[in-house]
Amino acid sequence: MNAKSIKKNVKSKTNLVKLHQKDDTDINYKDSPATMKKFWENAEVVMPAHKIHLSVRLDEDVVDYFKKKGQGYQSKINAVLKAYVRAHTPRS
Repeated sequence: MNAKSIKKNVKSKTNLVKLHQKDDTDINYKDSPATMKKFWENAEVVMPAHKIHLSVRLDEDVVDYFKKKGQGYQSKINAVLKAYVRAHTPRS
């Protein structure tokens, strides 16, 4: 979700005052499986990268595919390209 996807005139239905008054013991963890140490072994912090403005030519069918996926299609294209780069970059 990004700032563009949030409409300014929409009011939140969340009662933040009531939420902040709740204690952590009120949280229901039944649908949240516990994570083990192994789960976090390969975790890494990923900071948002600085993006550059670029004009690129893409095939019409590629653009249509991503646009049909909805808002944020450019970010999705970026994610696919980033995954490609990571898959083809030797690890040191």
